[in-house]
Formats: sequence, C-alpha cells, structure tokens
Amino acid sequence: MTMIKNPIYSTCFLLLFLPLLASCIEKQEIYLVQFGEKTSSGDKTLHEIENTHHSYLLSVKETEEEARTSLLYSYKHSINGFAALLTPNEANMLKDMEGVVNVHKNQQRIYSLQTTRSWKFVGLDESETLNPWTKDSNQTNGDLLSRAKYGEDIIVGMIDNGVWPDSKSFRDEGMGPVPQKWKGVCQNGTAFTSSQCNRKIIGARYYLNGYESTFGPLNEKEDYKSARDKDGHGTHTASIVAGRVVPKASALGGYASGTASGGAPLARLAIYKACWPIKGQSKDEGNICLEVDMLKAIDDAIGDGVDVLSISIGFNTPLSYENDVLAIGALHAVRKNIVVVCSAGNSGPSPKTLSNPAPWIITVGASTVDRSFLTPIKLRNGRTIEGHSITPVPVHEEKIFYPLVLASDVEKQGVLRTNSGFCLDNTLEPKKVQGKIVLCMRGQGLRLNKGLEVQRAGGVGFILGNNEKYGNDVPFDPHFIPATGVSYENVFKIIQYIQSSPNPMAHFLPGKTVLKAKPAPSMASFSSRGPNVIDPYILKPDITAPGVYILAAWTAEDGPTRMTFHDKRVVKFNIFSGTSMSCPHVSAAAVLLKAIHPTWSSAAIRSALITTAVTTDNTGNPMTDETRNPANPFAMGSGHFNPKKAADPGLVYDASYIDYFIYTCHLGIAQNLTITDKCPNSLQEPFDLNYPSIQVHKLNVTRTIRRSVTNVGKRRIVYKFIANSPKEYKITATPNILRFNHVGQKINFTITVTARKGHIANKTDPYQYYFGWYAWTHKHYIVKSQVAVSFDSFP
Repeated sequence: MTMIKNPIYSTCFLLLFLPLLASCIEKQEIYLVQFGEKTSSGDKTLHEIENTHHSYLLSVKETEEEARTSLLYSYKHSINGFAALLTPNEANMLKDMEGVVNVHKNQQRIYSLQTTRSWKFVGLDESETLNPWTKDSNQTNGDLLSRAKYGEDIIVGMIDNGVWPDSKSFRDEGMGPVPQKWKGVCQNGTAFTSSQCNRKIIGARYYLNGYESTFGPLNEKEDYKSARDKDGHGTHTASIVAGRVVPKASALGGYASGTASGGAPLARLAIYKACWPIKGQSKDEGNICLEVDMLKAIDDAIGDGVDVLSISIGFNTPLSYENDVLAIGALHAVRKNIVVVCSAGNSGPSPKTLSNPAPWIITVGASTVDRSFLTPIKLRNGRTIEGHSITPVPVHEEKIFYPLVLASDVEKQGVLRTNSGFCLDNTLEPKKVQGKIVLCMRGQGLRLNKGLEVQRAGGVGFILGNNEKYGNDVPFDPHFIPATGVSYENVFKIIQYIQSSPNPMAHFLPGKTVLKAKPAPSMASFSSRGPNVIDPYILKPDITAPGVYILAAWTAEDGPTRMTFHDKRVVKFNIFSGTSMSCPHVSAAAVLLKAIHPTWSSAAIRSALITTAVTTDNTGNPMTDETRNPANPFAMGSGHFNPKKAADPGLVYDASYIDYFIYTCHLGIAQNLTITDKCPNSLQEPFDLNYPSIQVHKLNVTRTIRRSVTNVGKRRIVYKFIANSPKEYKITATPNILRFNHVGQKINFTITVTARKGHIANKTDPYQYYFGWYAWTHKHYIVKSQVAVSFDSFP
C-alpha cells in the first residue's frame, strides 16, 4: 500500500567546519517510548504521569514549545509511555535514559477494518429453539438472556471507525442510569456533541494525532472529525454487539426482513474511533488504523472502565507480538481482566494468514448462518440456475429474456488474454454489450466494479461466476444493475448453454430470502486461516461465529456498497460480511458470560466458548469449508460458538496475567511488551500455557503437555477422558479420570501425544498438520479440546 507522508523536520545543528552539510535536515518520525510499569504506579495522578512524559521530551528537545507540540499521546492508564515526533538522534538519547525500557520507531503499519437471523441461528432469541442444529430443548431459550439481564451494565468498548448515534439500534428508552464504574467522556466534535451520548452510548472518543501526523489534516468531506461514523462499519459492528431491538428491519427493499437486535441488547457501548479513510483510495479497500491511535484508544478504554473490548481490526500479514500494538494493548487490558475479542482477518482461504494470534486475545473466524438470498437465472431452454444476490430485480424485467453472452466474447480489441473474461474497467465493447446480460468471472478486480463496467457498456444485467478458488462460496452483493452470483459448478452449466445455443437468452427471477437453508454453518472462504506462524504452539483461530451477510445498523451517509461516488442509496440497515461481523458476535457472548459469571477471568470466558463450540452443521455432518470438505481447526478453530452451552461449560482452562507474563518470558519478549517484572529462572515451555486447545509443532516421537482445569459446574462430579486420535498419532491423558469434590477445585493433568511413525504421510513439512481432539466427559458435559500436530523428520 502506498504511503502518503507529511513529514515534520527538525533542523540539525551543524559544525562551522562542515559547510557542505549546512543543508542537513533530520527527519522527525513517530516513535513509541515505553516505560516500566512501576514508573506510573503508586500515588501518581494521571496529570503527574503526563508531566513525567513531558519532562523526558524536554530533555531532548530545544524548547518547551517543541516538547509540547511533539507529544502525540501520553499512555497512562495501564500502558505507560508516550508517542512523539522524534529524530533518530533524539530517540537514541531517550533509549539510554533511566526508566525507559523500550523505544521503537512506529513502522506505520496500516491496520484495516476487517442482524435479524444470526442470533436466532445460535439460539439467542426467545422465540426459537435452543440451537437449530443440536435439537437440545432441556431449557427454554430465553434462559441465557434473562440470566444475563440482557447484558445490562456490562460496558463494551468498540475500537472501530465510530458510530451513527441516530440509529434506532442505539436508543436508550427503558435503560437504567449509567453504571457508576464508568469513568469515560463523551467528546465533542463535528456533528457529534456530548448530548448525543445517552444511556446506551455512554461514551465516545476519537483519535487523529497519528493519522494526521502521517497523512496530513483529515479531509472532512471524507469523514467526520468526531466519533460519528460516516462509513458504516463501526455502526454495524456496534449494533451486532449491543443494538436494541428494532422490529421490521430489512435492507434493499426487503431482504433479511425481521427483528434486528444485538446479542446483548442492554449492554452499554463506549465508542473509540481510531480508524479513518486513506486519501485517494476507495472505501472498499477499508479504512486504516494507525498503531499509536489504536494504542491510545485501548489505554483510554482501560482507564474508562470497559468490561469487554471488541476490535474488528487486523493486519494483512501476521505480526509478532512485540511488533503488534493490538497484542501489546490487549495484554494490558487482560491484566485488568478485560475480555479482548478480535477478528481473525479476511485473507482466507490461504493458509498462515490470520491476524491477532496472541493467546490472551479471543480470535474469531467467520462462518455462515442458515439464511440465503436467492436470485436464480432462468435460461431460455427452461433450465433454472441457482444464483445468489441482494440486488433487487425491477418488477417489469422479471419475465423479459435478454441475450446472454460471455465477457470474453464482448471485449474490446487488445484486451490481454490474462485479463479476459473478468469485466475489468473499460474492457467491454459497448456495441457488443448493449441490452445484454454478461457473464463475468470473479477475480482480478472488485466484484462491484465488474457490475459497473457492464452498466457502463450498456448491459442490462450481469452474472458473477466463481472461479475454482472460491468454489461454492458465492457472494451476495448489492449491485447497481440486476445481477446474481453463481458457484464454480454452475458457471460451467451457463457456459455450456451459451456455447451450445444459437441464440442464448436468460432473465433473472425475483429475489427472495430463504431461511433454514442447509448446510449451515459453513466456513467463509475469506476467513483467514492458520496455522499460527507467530507461535506454532498456540492453535488459532479460537472459534468461528456468524460473519456472512449479517444485517445490522448503518449510517445515513453511506450507501450499502460504501462507494460514495456511485451509490446514492440510503439504507438504515445493511447486509455486510467479514470477520469484522463475526468478532462482535463473540463479543456479545462474552458480555452475557461476564454478566452471569462476574468473577470469571477473561481466560475462563474464552475457555468456556472454545470447549463448548459446535463442529457439526444443521444436517448433522461436520462443518465444511468453501470446497465442501470438512473444515479443519485452522479454519474454524474449535468450532462454531454456542453461547447457551458456554454459560455452563462444566470445566474451564483458566490462566492469569502472570501465566501470560511467564509465557512472554520464555519467548524473550516480556520487556518489549513493557513488562518489567523479573522473569523467573525456571520457565515452563510455551506449549504448557494453560490453553483450551493444543498445537504441537514438529513432533519427534512423543511430547507431554501440562494442563489444568477448574470445576465451574456441579459440586461432586467425575469426568472421564476420551480422545479422537488420527492415524498419525495417539492422544492419551494422565490421569484419565478427574474427580472433583467442590466447585472451584483445580486438577492438573498431562496430555501425551505419541507419533505413529508408520502412518505419517509427510515427514518433512513442519506445516503439514494432522487433527484430532480430546474431551473430558460427564453425562451433562463434554469439555472438548482440538489438537493439531505437525512432525519433525524421522531418521
């Protein structure tokens, strides 16, 4: 991605005997300066901490004014440090000062932003069965919501690109006073005043210093200089977590109609806008979020008193923990027992692509719900081809047949063969396209732009055909002309018809919303995949949740496509996809668990979600991916989240901040994460972190892994061990029976993974993994853990 820089310079002092260097200018850049935790502890006020940071800057700057203007942010709630504009020489001077533990230049990494049916699908609507595919009806479906008081008084911090406060999803009628623990503010700005906070949106802040130091002043035609959301993403994610109940919600003329609600409709929202548009680039590319802005948002959220942080933000390639501000900030949040939920990213289905792999973060993939939007194509020969779209078909065109052509047959002369058939910008010949429906292949360009190219050339509609990579994962898009998407298999049926017919014609049938579609859930092809390349001993993602075509609140400033120049449609609710949508689903579940179990640690909440996840779909078969093959844990984690089961998991794999500290000591990165406690002399192996799943990297014969479970279920209870070991290795436990006498009791055990050498298909590839699982079982509980193993070479 091209960076647009607005550098600030500091004139170098030059020696008189070096006249040739008289024009030397030393460039200032953004640096993060981190202190040990004890520097800001004790009785120091926040103002005193900021003064301390200022004094460090004053020691390397020429004037008081220069020191003041160079300070971008002072991190002072849990994270202790500051972001400032410094020259390399000034940064080196600070690095050597007492109390400073780390100084590193901001790499200007660009992080990007990554529901009427989804909550019913997972069993959180009082009118539905507990879970559409488990058939479990032992308890009424309303139990979880009512036990959690619908998330009342749990505060969710949304780090995103703002909120549209005028949406009905954020009204506060019937809600009680703001919780006394709240310490945040409602920051005034453009088109957003403190009066627009209420008992639902209880706080709002925005962060521009890093963005404007990098890109120059915000173009206020592109976004609001406030916590107001112009783009729609932040509004959508916030309403998925905690939107109020809104009846008769739908998008684009009736698609996905029903009652919209967040998963925790009485939870409170705190908005932290840290993501902004990049100049000169399409919104479809995603907003950008700079490190120093996000870190300040997390630091403020910790100080404000949030209970859960929902962060639908990721980086396009995996980052090591010490170079990832989300990992750094999340570790400080977890120290305050804040649950941090992040999206896994949208770079799938390629392997080794997931974002946010730190073990103290809940990392969420995206999967489908049992709802589909069908817009079939009827061919003149009478055959109907299944298609998917959320583009309304004009009533007067529903029965009119139009000529049907392949994009490759109606292109301008000179189009490169490698670009042929994709309907790229300015590639179609209007004389050949006028009045026709065009089949365009998916790939090489934005899907919506393909429809715009057909429209430009005079086409009356287009069909988006999947390539082999996407298989059966068909997109539903709000195009500007009648359109539908078809699977890779159906592309060949249409091509065969076109090539065998002297006058191929077709028309679109009326679109409709179909519920209880099967199979569901299945993995979205875009959902980023493991294995975790940052630490191959931590299995990621953790879990999957609905993230495909989710209906939720939208702004009144942006159309459903976010393509402002082309799209003048205004929608109050929009259908959108991404791990950005699955992340707030799990955040809402964390809110409900936090409300029911206020003493549980963030690790216990993660464990409860992971060990109760569902790995089958509503046909009773294993969940599948875009190839229709069974999805593995590198796609779905431990499975599809099941909030009702997670409220009563039986056992949890607990972990404290100290456990994470020791883990970072073993990795040798504790100081880089601003942890200055002395590392112990004896360190456990990183794979012994008490995680609810197991990943063994480069197994050579056998490995023993330590784990501990805490009883959070019944008082006197006995669990038995079972395992599903693949042919490549065997999973055993010692002991294999756990006897608990009271709630809160912990029992240690070991899992041994032993290679079956004769069955290893590939002995040399350390990233060829084989999957199994083990579980602790009781007649009321199954506490299940996924296992992934790769092998070292054998002699």
